[in-house]
Amino acid sequence: MSYKRELKKIKEEIIENFPDDITIQKIEFEGPEIAVYSAGNSAEANTDLIQNSDILRDLAKKMRKRIVIRWNVDKRMDPAESEKYIRNLIGEEAEITDIEFDHTRGEVIIESVKPGLVIGKKGINLKEIRANTYWQPKTIRTPPLKSKTIQLIRGMLSKERQTQKEILLRIGKRIHRPVMYEDLSIRMTALGGFREVGRSCILMQTRDSNILIDCGLNVGNPNDRFPFFDLPEFNIRDLDAVIVSHAHLDHCGFVPYLYKYGYRGPVYCTLPTRNLSTMLQLDFIQICEKEGTTPPYSKIDVKNTVLHTIPLAWQKVTDIAPDIKLTLHNSGHILGSSMVHLHFGKGDFNAVYTGDFKFQKTRLLERANIKFPRVEALLIESTYGGPQDRISSRQESEREIRQIINSTVKKGGKVLIPVLAVGRAQELIIVIEEYLSKGMLEKVPIFLDGLISEATAIHTANPDYLSSDLREKILHQGKNPFLSEYFTTVNSYEERMDVITGGPCVILATSGMLIGGPSVAYLKELANSPDNSLVFVSYQVAGTLGNRLQRGFREFQYVNEKGRTSLIKVNLNIFTLEGFSGHSSRSQISQFVRRIQPRPKMIITNHGESSKCKSLATMIHKKLRKTTIAPKNQETVLLK
Repeated sequence: MSYKRELKKIKEEIIENFPDDITIQKIEFEGPEIAVYSAGNSAEANTDLIQNSDILRDLAKKMRKRIVIRWNVDKRMDPAESEKYIRNLIGEEAEITDIEFDHTRGEVIIESVKPGLVIGKKGINLKEIRANTYWQPKTIRTPPLKSKTIQLIRGMLSKERQTQKEILLRIGKRIHRPVMYEDLSIRMTALGGFREVGRSCILMQTRDSNILIDCGLNVGNPNDRFPFFDLPEFNIRDLDAVIVSHAHLDHCGFVPYLYKYGYRGPVYCTLPTRNLSTMLQLDFIQICEKEGTTPPYSKIDVKNTVLHTIPLAWQKVTDIAPDIKLTLHNSGHILGSSMVHLHFGKGDFNAVYTGDFKFQKTRLLERANIKFPRVEALLIESTYGGPQDRISSRQESEREIRQIINSTVKKGGKVLIPVLAVGRAQELIIVIEEYLSKGMLEKVPIFLDGLISEATAIHTANPDYLSSDLREKILHQGKNPFLSEYFTTVNSYEERMDVITGGPCVILATSGMLIGGPSVAYLKELANSPDNSLVFVSYQVAGTLGNRLQRGFREFQYVNEKGRTSLIKVNLNIFTLEGFSGHSSRSQISQFVRRIQPRPKMIITNHGESSKCKSLATMIHKKLRKTTIAPKNQETVLLK
């Protein structure tokens, strides 16, 4: 079937299944969504009819497509009048902080401190807004902390609404093109992150489609930093979609490079992942420039990435190619991190990619999801997949960090905790805040340096992605650990030097693996004193300074901003507390594989040192009698 005939067929099926009461003016393919524009006289009547008859749900189920209703432009109330109407309807008690109109999608975005009051009982206020303004209302919560990244992205999208609409229309036509081949053949090529930790990148191919899952950088090895894009299997012009599991540089750090070299397709991820990835990518450019190296992409490429990103909620089935549907599920690793469920063809084959996952509830997040519609193949991380990889319990590590801080402070020393800005930093903030509020820690200043405060602000803007316990505290008990007065943000070199020359304190600083940033600057100044302590709370990739110190090295070379090198002796105390890790231990991985529903037929290991990938695959094969594979980078596996 030709491309135009396929789109015409979809439109005709929608028209046939819509009630005669609704006048359809046009149907557009806006990315994965099919937008039906109504030219009817009554938005209220149309809304009631659609809601009461469940027409959209039934039609989506029948056609297996995502369908949305929009109203024709000439029906919408003037934005200024609409804003006045909305503010009068909602009242001041809801504390509306911003109202923005998206003309391309016919949406009015209402930001407020109390979104429940904007929605109204049983959604009555949203219904009124739709009926009287012909705008589709969308509510968001005003974050208690301002995020520069979120403001930057919103400003960018507001200015580029028409550009984004054109992008969605182009993407939509590609997604809904006809399937050319009925026989399903699925190949997986390891472009990075196999038998190693870093530059995660997986190419999934059918005879009709090509998608990338993750596109990261190897932060620990500058010699093998980028994915293997020189393989014959990879052609950037053939890419249909990119899926980003979560916002750590080894998974998202190389995505803008694709746009630099001509990719113009979509990126799918959760909303927090989009915001956090943008923050990290812009910071990566800045770090490269400070170090005097040429970044692999520019801020323009990051902007292009944002414009092409389509945020998805968890458990929402989405067409991303003619023969592939995507569903994201919570992975429990960091804010917005996702497991990737791919549904190929007509359900003939389903694959799950865990990405980095935590099969245990933490203070910050719920544990990883284990229930899927179908799973034939499981691609699972092996970061702690070795037989000796026992991770201490969270409670044990929390007790240890309390003891380390108290004993160090009593000696008059400082505690340096290198942290990843996203994930470990927020977990530590919650723990330290609780201990300080209960009087279980010595009352000393707690300093945050690097991207921690900005990442934390993005966390406060996304309470729905946090653990149920933490969400309850923030939204209903008014106890937000991220707003605690115990923490002070360091904003300049001068403030950093004041911390270094000042009294006992705790310092949380990026980067978490000591590969640059303020954590290394602090280490240089604190390393010589045995009164100070260095505490690792996250995985240290092979080749990083953090990994070398863990393995017993007691000196390192420090290069200052002028390029001068000095040898630094390390005499401080070094501790590793793996209980704070956002990765699953070997026993947790084993539990996950045993409890996942349904049981996969094939299990593939990646994202771990070579010995750990192979060891985990062997263990799963022996204990569960499953077909297991531990591929190498550049290897292709035929899944079906």
